[in-house]
Amino acid sequence: MFNRDLFILFVRKTVFPDFLYPPAHEWWKSQIVDYHTKLKFDGLWIDMNEPANFDTNKEKPWNWNRPEPWNLHCPVDSESLDKPPYKTAICGDYLSDKTLCMIGEQADGQGKIYHHYDVHSLYGWSETIATLPAARATENKRSIIISRSTFPTSGSFSGHWLGDNTADWSHLKHNIIGMLEFNLFGIPYIGADICGYFRDTTEQLCQRWMQLGAFNPFFRNHNGFNYIDQDPGIFSTEVVTSNRHAVELRYSLNPYLYTLFHRVHISGGTVVRSMAHEFPSIPECWSLDEQFLWGPSLLIAPVIYENHVNKSIYLPTTERWFDYYTGQEQTILAQITVSAPYNFIPLFLRGGAIIPHQQSAMNTVLSRKKPMYLIIALNTEQRASGDLFWDDGESIDTYENLLYNYFIFNFNSQRLTLEPWTYNYPQMGNDVKLNEIKVFGMNKRPTTVIWNGQNLIASKWTFDTTKNVLHMQMLALNMAKIQKFVFI
Repeated sequence: MFNRDLFILFVRKTVFPDFLYPPAHEWWKSQIVDYHTKLKFDGLWIDMNEPANFDTNKEKPWNWNRPEPWNLHCPVDSESLDKPPYKTAICGDYLSDKTLCMIGEQADGQGKIYHHYDVHSLYGWSETIATLPAARATENKRSIIISRSTFPTSGSFSGHWLGDNTADWSHLKHNIIGMLEFNLFGIPYIGADICGYFRDTTEQLCQRWMQLGAFNPFFRNHNGFNYIDQDPGIFSTEVVTSNRHAVELRYSLNPYLYTLFHRVHISGGTVVRSMAHEFPSIPECWSLDEQFLWGPSLLIAPVIYENHVNKSIYLPTTERWFDYYTGQEQTILAQITVSAPYNFIPLFLRGGAIIPHQQSAMNTVLSRKKPMYLIIALNTEQRASGDLFWDDGESIDTYENLLYNYFIFNFNSQRLTLEPWTYNYPQMGNDVKLNEIKVFGMNKRPTTVIWNGQNLIASKWTFDTTKNVLHMQMLALNMAKIQKFVFI
């Protein structure tokens, strides 16, 4: 069950379980369930699982705090697996440097024995497979696993963070690239250490990183030891307000993000995607790595350079694009430059999309009970569509067990239909109403809004003729029932 070698991690002697060996999974579950009785948790972060060992083959690890030398030494003669006949891009002179001995053995429980040399890249993957069901067993609910080491199919069991980065503007940009890469790898729950892990951050860098971080699927501000505090609330009043806005924006978009994850769960694909992914036939999109999309419809363009208060953005001319905040159509397309003061991240909605939102709150337990609202961005044909997946947020396999609600939204030629396609989670109807709808890009002001066959009273809707935005509010719609609007 355990590799017989002893290792060093954070001034403690360590052994690594053999997660390829099925009986180790039951032992691991017993340890996690027991730990949960002492300290309640919702998820687990499994680190150092490449596996990592400090200073293998050296006389004394850098962090060993005792007078006598002690460390792991591996066979490194010319015939050993640690010294293959070719030189690889590794951390030191031998394959085992900073990890386990390549000659170490692991078993699959079916009579097959492997050298660690053969299965090294599977260690983190095998740990996630053991950890997710163990964490779920604590309360028979979902859990979240974040793993530093991953492999193809790890996304079925865990998310990932992009490692110990640095409080540097270049690493802010790398955050975007890493998110895009790991979505292509099939690991959509991905994020970076917001504001940087190593080195002291700066107020401006952290402010911009919080804006980008709000659009990391895994949104975590994480700091190393002995560096200045970078909690979102410790900065100046202006930056704290900006950081709060970024978090509230993220919370308001959670229904859309949740639905994107649902689509990926059942069909594969990406949550965060590059412009090249969404517009492969447009050469101008192929090299864009400073803007990205959530799903096919929400374009995010963070500022990633110090002291910049403008942002260069490419908007494909094949689409209709709207300012997310105001609903104003962007009439100049292709390469544009927009204002982006320090407290602002540019966002654009693609015509043809209906994006579900929810009022923000201090946490998701509270926000799940807040009213919903829709933002509709019409395409050139005055059409748009969208959907919403909703369940209790914590039960396991709700989709497989049909314990969920699924809504279809469709706008077509002055008609809007909101339909509960599947409605097997009735508790939502007790907690949540649809209170507000905004429609961007209507080609004319309606004289009358008809709701389910009756005129919607004038006090509940307005139309901005300068932006062509219809705004309906105070609706309190029951989402369990089909809702129909006609704009005359």
